[in-house]
Amino acid sequence: MTVLAPNVVPLATVLSDTVAAAHAAGRDDLVGRLEKVAARVRDPRHRIVVTGQLGQGKSRFVNALLGLDVCRVGDDATTVLPLQLSYGERERAYLVLTAPGTDESRVEIPFDEIGDVDSRTPLAQGRQVVRIEAELPSQLLADGIVLIDTPGVGGHGSACAAGVLSLAAAADAVLVLSDASTELTEPELTFVRQIREMCPAVAVLLSKTDLYPHWRQVLDADRNHVARAEIDVALIPVSALLRAHALRLQDAQLGSESGFGVLFTFLRDRVVARDQAVTRQAVARELHSAAEHLALALGSELVALRDPAGGAAAVSELQSARAAAEELQRRTASWQQTLTDGITDLVGDVDHDLRDRLRGIARTGQEWIDENDPGRHWGAITEWLTGSVDTALGENLLMTHRRAELLAERIASHFAEVGAVDLPEVHAGMDDESNLAGSGSLADLEPDIGFTSKVLVGMRGSYGGVLMIGLATTFAGLAMLNPISLGAGLIVGGKAYRDDKSARLARRRIEANGEVRRFLDDVAFQAAKDTKDRLHRIHRALRDHFAGVAERSLRSIDASLRAAQDAAAVAATHRAERTVVLERQLHAVAELRRYAESMQVELRRADGTVSG
Repeated sequence: MTVLAPNVVPLATVLSDTVAAAHAAGRDDLVGRLEKVAARVRDPRHRIVVTGQLGQGKSRFVNALLGLDVCRVGDDATTVLPLQLSYGERERAYLVLTAPGTDESRVEIPFDEIGDVDSRTPLAQGRQVVRIEAELPSQLLADGIVLIDTPGVGGHGSACAAGVLSLAAAADAVLVLSDASTELTEPELTFVRQIREMCPAVAVLLSKTDLYPHWRQVLDADRNHVARAEIDVALIPVSALLRAHALRLQDAQLGSESGFGVLFTFLRDRVVARDQAVTRQAVARELHSAAEHLALALGSELVALRDPAGGAAAVSELQSARAAAEELQRRTASWQQTLTDGITDLVGDVDHDLRDRLRGIARTGQEWIDENDPGRHWGAITEWLTGSVDTALGENLLMTHRRAELLAERIASHFAEVGAVDLPEVHAGMDDESNLAGSGSLADLEPDIGFTSKVLVGMRGSYGGVLMIGLATTFAGLAMLNPISLGAGLIVGGKAYRDDKSARLARRRIEANGEVRRFLDDVAFQAAKDTKDRLHRIHRALRDHFAGVAERSLRSIDASLRAAQDAAAVAATHRAERTVVLERQLHAVAELRRYAESMQVELRRADGTVSG
């Protein structure tokens, strides 16, 4: 292993040397963890999710950000599938498909047909379309940015906001677009708050500032809304149109007015710099842990080689330590029971929370429908219902996320005797993009009858009144059609029309309530499946993480015990040679530990500076 100068040797070199040392020591458990963090250093990509409600200009914004026409734009064009854009030397596109019990598969599609593919494409061959992945030569993407353009949320038949929250949980940044025509609405503020709880770097982009001269007043109003809601997000006005003109004309002034310069500063300071700091923290933590585990075995063998008489005592101490570690492992095995009980409770609580929220929505909708004519307000009911369901699913997902983090902390407390234990990154979404598709759809109500039909209903009812009263008045010598029979016809016809109107209104209310119940049943059915899958992934993530924590300490003591026992049997002629090798390796491990500690000190100092 190379002798390290703290904060001078590149991280990739340090990790490579540490992986080699762990390989030589036979510690494949350490190798696996170190290789994961090494892969993160080698591939520092930053996932940025672009989202917002329908019609906010997301696709045009993505095109302007890349300086390329990738996404379809227009009044009749909208994003229907998540589109992941990453760097490639040439333009290529793939459909990512999944089916129950199988891994994801990819089918290549023509790049220029990205905007024409939907979830019902025959290319899927009955499988579910998860997303479209596209590669293209772009300088922004070459710098490690991965853009994910999501379908619009909040509209009838649109994507579910909980699906976007699932993406946000694993994203490095989320950009929420809201155009400058109006200030942020209550549903938008709720959505932004939910996104902010799932992702640490969020910016609300006030789009289409070129179309609305009053955008500065809207921006001020949005700042007030965000401040009152205590949501920590950046507000950045942008114009994709000005950005496109600036790129075409190479006009720096237009580029400045587009607002994209402020956006790039946000991405550099709040996303790239933060992600680099998080990566360095993970590297420092893994390096320090690996150094401690490696030093234990090397030190035990070196003690036994230097002092054969004391080696027996060292072996005895290690045997006692191993017995203590086994006892500790038996006692800390209760974490598995805590995990099982915690997941069981979480499943029940999450399911009850979702059902309670959906039942509340159903009650509110039924009360409103029973007091109004749903036929006249079906569009407003649809918008309210989809928005309320989105909010309910989002809050349910946030509850899952918070409870999973609390469960991880509770499990970590079982390992207090072995020192501080790092917590796993528990994402409630776990990169699950399959639920971006709408969970259900509301059918349109049967339209009310027209004016002619209403007249015919009245005439049909009045006919009986005219005939009945007219026949009765003929005995008095009057004609069939006389003022009395005509008046009776009007009365009877009016009553028939009112009765028919009430019957039609009752039918519409029954039909509307049935549609609402069916929609909520579809949502509950799909959400229950998504929740179970999500909790299974969280269960596995927590189990694997803490099982590794429980095994590493015992494995290190076992390795140290074997090394000390083997050292006692080494011939005297080889002791000096082996001692030199061990001293060199221990020196390198000590340098590795100092390197990790110096990184941690530097990161704490930088974090304190930023916080201050």
